[in-house]
Amino acid sequence: MVRAAVLPAVGAPLEVTGIELPGPGPGRVRVRLAAAGVCHSDLSLANGTMRVPVPAVLGHEGAGTVVSVGEGVTHVAPGDSVVLNWAPSCGGCHACARGEVWLCANALNGSGDVHARRADDGSDLYPGLNVAAFAEETVVAASCVLPAPDGVPLADAALLGCAVLTGYGAVHHAARVRPGETVAVFGVGGVGLAAVQAARIAGAERIVAVDVSPAKEELARRAGATDYVLASDTTPREIRGLTDKQGVDVAVECVGRAATIRAAWDATRRGGRTTVVGIGGKDQQVTFNALEIFHWGRTLAGCVYGNSNPAEDLPVLAGHVLAGRLDLGALVTERITLEGIPGAFENMLAGRGGRALVVF
Repeated sequence: MVRAAVLPAVGAPLEVTGIELPGPGPGRVRVRLAAAGVCHSDLSLANGTMRVPVPAVLGHEGAGTVVSVGEGVTHVAPGDSVVLNWAPSCGGCHACARGEVWLCANALNGSGDVHARRADDGSDLYPGLNVAAFAEETVVAASCVLPAPDGVPLADAALLGCAVLTGYGAVHHAARVRPGETVAVFGVGGVGLAAVQAARIAGAERIVAVDVSPAKEELARRAGATDYVLASDTTPREIRGLTDKQGVDVAVECVGRAATIRAAWDATRRGGRTTVVGIGGKDQQVTFNALEIFHWGRTLAGCVYGNSNPAEDLPVLAGHVLAGRLDLGALVTERITLEGIPGAFENMLAGRGGRALVVF
């Protein structure tokens, strides 16, 4: 039996309880977690913004040590350090055939499989986004584990599984920020802070961080922001004022709200790129008129998992970490236990802090 944070029903409080995991069958791996990040997507699953079978063990950003492997697993062995990959490529769908593995049609198929059972009543549990990282141990498909980069502390490596791949990828793969460009990042939680660091690594000349919280300015500047703007109705105007009245070359929206997406679009220069990373609800409707789309010539694009290929991008990110260009610890503003996850959700809703990290 291991302890896990279980979502009994959509909208219900998380329950930290014992669960019974099966042994790793063919093609599966059992992992002892070192750490798991608390991502806004976990909150979206808990409150019903994103759909998931329940009851479920949430958590999708994690790293740990292989305990045992099932038949046919050869790329990792007991004792290996691994990063969890919550959206593995199937390799056979239309998107994967085109090399767009972040759009894999079958990436989340495992979320509908029974993952474990509650120890108290034997009821079935599902893995929230394939990997069920809010637990001391988990059993996942072999495609959901990647070798952890050498030299990166295992607890910090957990952040590579979502926040950093998403934020870095949004800047480097989706928006393709070039040296000398100006960038605005809307929302400086874990993903936003990673995007700020990524913009600095890309050589952005000016990086404007935008958030509702004055307390995040220090975090943003430490990550590489040159300017900090408190979110308001006048944010686009303030950003244009910082960029010779032009607007930024690239705006990266990490919130997922209609008003923020619209503000990011309005803060982008004519001919610039607006990249939306945040996951919003169906009720968040963003409107544009036909004339402004023509006049501004901007590009508005969505971004899934940073448009990343984890197997290829993890070694690149490790190189940045080991060279001191990417500071994983700077994303973390609290280290908690499983019991602290509801509080981390509350902080997200209130716009406080960066990444909360569950450390086992």
